[in-house]
Order: sequence, then C-alpha cells, then structure tokens
Amino acid sequence: MDKYIVSARKYRPASFGDVIGQSSITTTLKNSILNNHLGHAYLFSGPRGVGKTTCARIFAKTINCFNISDAGEACNQCESCQSFNENRSYNIHELDAASNNSVDDIRTLTEQVRIPPQIGSYSIYIIDEVHMLSQAAFNAFLKTLEEPPRHAVFVLATTEKHKIIPTILSRCQIFDFNRIRIEDAVEYMKQIALKESLDYEEDALHIIAQKADGAMRDALSIFDQVVSFAGEKITYQDVIKNLNILDYEYFFRLTSSMLENNTASALLLFNEVLVKGFDARNFINGYAAHLRDLMVCKNPETIQLMEVGAGIKEKYLSQSDQVSLPFLYAGLDICNQADIQFRSSRNQRLTIELALVKLANLSEVQKKKSVTEPVVPASSEQTLKAEPSAETLQPTIAEPSAKPEQPLESENAEHNNNGSRVVRKPSISIKETLQGVSAEPEKVEEVVASEGEVESLPAQEKEAVDPDRILNAWNDYATSIEKSNPRIFSTLKYNRPVIKADGTIMVLLNSEAQRDHFLQSIKSKMVGFIQNATGMDSVEIMTEVAEGEQNGKKIYTEQDKLDFLMNKNPELGHLKSLFNLDFDD
Repeated sequence: MDKYIVSARKYRPASFGDVIGQSSITTTLKNSILNNHLGHAYLFSGPRGVGKTTCARIFAKTINCFNISDAGEACNQCESCQSFNENRSYNIHELDAASNNSVDDIRTLTEQVRIPPQIGSYSIYIIDEVHMLSQAAFNAFLKTLEEPPRHAVFVLATTEKHKIIPTILSRCQIFDFNRIRIEDAVEYMKQIALKESLDYEEDALHIIAQKADGAMRDALSIFDQVVSFAGEKITYQDVIKNLNILDYEYFFRLTSSMLENNTASALLLFNEVLVKGFDARNFINGYAAHLRDLMVCKNPETIQLMEVGAGIKEKYLSQSDQVSLPFLYAGLDICNQADIQFRSSRNQRLTIELALVKLANLSEVQKKKSVTEPVVPASSEQTLKAEPSAETLQPTIAEPSAKPEQPLESENAEHNNNGSRVVRKPSISIKETLQGVSAEPEKVEEVVASEGEVESLPAQEKEAVDPDRILNAWNDYATSIEKSNPRIFSTLKYNRPVIKADGTIMVLLNSEAQRDHFLQSIKSKMVGFIQNATGMDSVEIMTEVAEGEQNGKKIYTEQDKLDFLMNKNPELGHLKSLFNLDFDD
C-alpha cells in the first residue's frame, strides 16, 4: 500500500503559475528573473498558509534553472531542477528561526554563506519565521544581510512583520501576501477533487473555504478531514456535521419567526442550538452575519459581496424580498449590542434571549412608529364649524392666538342661532406640541351659557413637586450602580442635589473635571431614571462647580455646599425654611 500524502503536500504548487491568489507577487518575481534584476534580500510577509515558503522555494528553484522559459518558469528538466525536486539540492538552505534564534546560529549561517554553490549561480537561504530571532541575533545578521557575497540570496518569511527591527526591513524587498479569497480556494479544491475522482457539492466546498479563513493550507487540511469522514462524495450536511458548524437553515428559520413576531419560536430555536452544543455568542454573531448578507442582497450591486455557494445564495435572495431595510438595520444594531454586552453579562443566555425578544417584536414596533397623528390645519379658513342643533351644539376648534396675552372675553364669545353664547379657550397647535413647547397644553373646552352669562373655565393646576420622591430616585439610581460603576456612585452619593420649588435639580460638584464627567456619563441616564421613578414629564438638572473658599475654609461637607448654593441663589434658603428641609443621617 502506497504511503498516504496529505493534499497540502501532494498538491503543493511547483511553479509560479500554480500559486493561488498571489498573482501580483508572482508576476513581480518572474519579471525580476527574466530581466536579471535580482535583489540580495527578500521579505515575504502575510498570514499563515498563503504561500510564502512555497513562493520562496519556487523562486529559489527558478533562479538556478539552466533553461528558464519565456514565461519565467523553471524547466524541471535540468540537473538543478531535478535535484531540487528530489530534495537533494545543496544550493537551497532552509532555516527555522523559531528553533535557531541565537547569535551562534546566525554566526554559523554567516560562515556558511561564504561557500559558493556547486551547481547553478546562486545559494539561496530561506529563513522561516524570522521574527523569532533574538535582538542580538538580528544585530549579528545585519552586516551579512546588507552586503552578502554575490552568489547569496536571502529570502525571509514571517507572519508578524511588525516584530522585525527596522534595520532589517530597510535591507529587504518586502512582499505582502494576501489572504486567499474564498472563490480561489473553492476552485483549487475543485481541481483536487477532480484529480482524486471525488464528487462534491459546491456549497460544501464554500463552507470549507470559509472555515479556513483565508489560509489555503488550512482549507486543504479540512478537505482531507471531510473526505475521511464522508468518503467519495462531499456533501453540505457532512461538512457541517463533521466540522460542527451551525447550519444556515437555523438563521433562515429564525428570520421567518422574527417576521411573524413569533417570540416563542425564536426562543425554542435558540434552545435547540444550545442543546446541540453551539456557543451562544457564535450564534448571535452568526445571525448578525446572516442579516448582513440579507442586506447586501437588497441591492444588485452588492450581491457580489456574499461569500456563499450558489444554492444558499438563492435562499438569501428569496428571503431578502420579505424583509425591509429598516428591519435589517435595527436588527444588526441589536445583535451588535448583544455581542458587546455578552462578555460582561452575568446571565449570558438571558442577554441573547432579550436580543431575540427585541428582534421578534421589531416589525411590530416599526409599524407603530409609522403611524402618524392627524395634523389639524392652523388656517382659519380650514376651521371646523359645527352645525347648529336644538339639542346639542358641537364645539368649534379655532386658531390659537399669536399673542401670548389672554384674549379679551368679547373676542372669545360667539353667538349661536338660539341666542346662547359660546365661550371658547384657544386651541393648541399639534405642531408646537411635537416640537417641545414648554407650556402645558390646555384642553379645548366650550361652555354653552344663556344670554348675558359667561362661565369661566378654571385652568389646570400643575402637579406639585415632591422633593422626597426626587431624592429617593436619586439615591436609588446611585445604589443600583454602586458595584458596576463605583466612580459614578461616589459622585452621586457625595454630591447630594438641592431641589428648587419649580422642580429644578441643582447639584454642586467639586471640579470642572467632575462636572464634565457628570454631563457626559451620568446626566442623561439620571434624567431618564428620575422620570420613570417619579412620573414627571420633564426633569432639569443643573450643575454648579465650587470655586475658591468660603468663610476661610474649603467646600467639602454637605453643609458647606448648601451654604455656597444659598449664596448663589437666595431662593434655596427660602425653600429650605418653607419645607423645613434637613440632611438625612
């Protein structure tokens, strides 16, 4: 029985034309050989498994070939090429810098560089993982790298170029290798499957290429693993089963549940995924990628950004017609926030489930937001007029006065057909209300009175401010963040607010830096919390920074802060006396 050779070695490129995904680099190397513009030092940098060492070996074989073709390829027939193919060439020396990284190893190399080649014109030294050399070894290598003998060519390969000292980089021609595109990896695996007489599904090869993450060597290793599992036919189901990959079908089913607002179905599907051993974070990230693919399917120009097989692409195109772009944008944001919160969450499963609940109700929320309120025309020509009746009199909505003063009674009174007089209060513009008019809207009311009588309408009283409720809400918020944000808790705890009669909250802070921190990180959350806790429509928090000294001492205690604020605003002293306020123990 013949010895088995893995695909990564068996089908390793033997010429520049066989190299996948690095056309610009191979073209440059071939032109330099044909034009006899060879450098003395090259640096090949890039991710793992993209062809750095392979290109270095092909380059070394080609420059020593006796019969280089017009395309810049080695002939594979001469003595130099045959000795290279049979691994008996003394012109090519490979050094692993990960295990030979000392000064003594570099000294041995520099002594060896002096020996001329036996066959051919050049001695090529391929140093792999060169970034592993020590600082002293780099320094010992500098002189030889800069001025080697005429027959010596150095090819350095690394996955971490940033770890190489600049003096080494400046002496090399640097080539940055790209990750292998999924389409290129799939095409190469198709060629191997054809040579090995294997049947395959294209979607299965796409999954293998995606799993390899741009490394051709990894893709071929996974390919061999799947062939061992599936036999002579590589199917999509065999690949996802062997590699323990989450099936696309889960995400299609989940999206259907979201569009139907079916929260229960979404949670049950998530539980099924967890039972099968998949990670919750990978699940939410996978669904975010699914929404991204649906989004790029909405535009014919961006469909090319999808990196899936033809069969799965058809499913994406079909489902993308059922979802709207606002749904996809909001869904991507929800998934992104869930991923951010996942690591810091104590109940990580609940974090993902809350995201799924939001997603399941997303379409319903968007429907509610799309419903707009009817706009009442402000023009007097479009004023609604009621038909007179003996039994009832319908109210008339009038245009609000442009003047801030209250109109005279004679201007508000109108007579109807039966001699009664209608007293109307000015209506409120919906447009002004939506724009945040501070004054409270007054309800349009009409009173039908007999001739000579005018019935006055009492104005609505503004809800009284309860300082205790505001203080309690302030303290509750501070307590809730004591463990998660001790810095903010300290700021809120030791800078107690003062509530003015109109409900304005004033807080004295110790410095401008503390004030900036409060405005940027605390104020907006605090306002929302107090509104929810007290039921107030609006909450205004004003900040003041203590400056200088008061009465010969610095402002540290709460009493000092209150005295400072009372000097700034005498109304606070009146408010303290009116409500008999004091500090809590």
